[in-house]
Amino acid sequence: MRGENRTVQNLVLSLGVTMVAAAGIYVFIPHDDSKDPIKTVNTRVEVDQVRRTAPYAVAAPEGLPKGWRATSVSYRGKSDLGAVWHLGYLTPDKEYVGVEQSDTDRVRQYVADVTHKAKQRGGAVEVDGRKWNRYAGEKYNALVREEPGVTTVVTGTAPERDLLRMVDALEMKKGQRPSFAPQGTESAPAKSASAKPAE
Repeated sequence: MRGENRTVQNLVLSLGVTMVAAAGIYVFIPHDDSKDPIKTVNTRVEVDQVRRTAPYAVAAPEGLPKGWRATSVSYRGKSDLGAVWHLGYLTPDKEYVGVEQSDTDRVRQYVADVTHKAKQRGGAVEVDGRKWNRYAGEKYNALVREEPGVTTVVTGTAPERDLLRMVDALEMKKGQRPSFAPQGTESAPAKSASAKPAE
């Protein structure tokens, strides 16, 4: 019994020492509780590069209201679900809005993945003459537009008004691929490859 009591006492003492050390670290090491841990990223370079290489017109917002912050950007030219483009944003209310695109033929699977299994509900909404289907789910809501060669999804935890704000700000563009001429020759000027998605 004495041995067991000593073991318990040692554990209590060790825990107390650990808590005191942790408290000292917290007090004496400078920290800022008000600092936002989520970093804002600059997406311009990635957008320009992907627009030159992606097989579809790449969606990216222009002219979002003040307070919207880009927090993530990625592109995979080859995946199980095609060439996949992603942009992530936080609204001024700290809600998430994602822009997702793919050229996959497995559209249902792709939409389910990026919307966390949201289901199509309600009627479509029209923005700038383009129809977007409404989706709703336990985690994310979404607006989805299917076109030949590309599916575009605007999804997230934000209310529909913010999803619509993102849709309204989207510019669908395909950039100019770089051309390489043999050494000692000049390449002909390339034609503009900017394109709008098909209705």
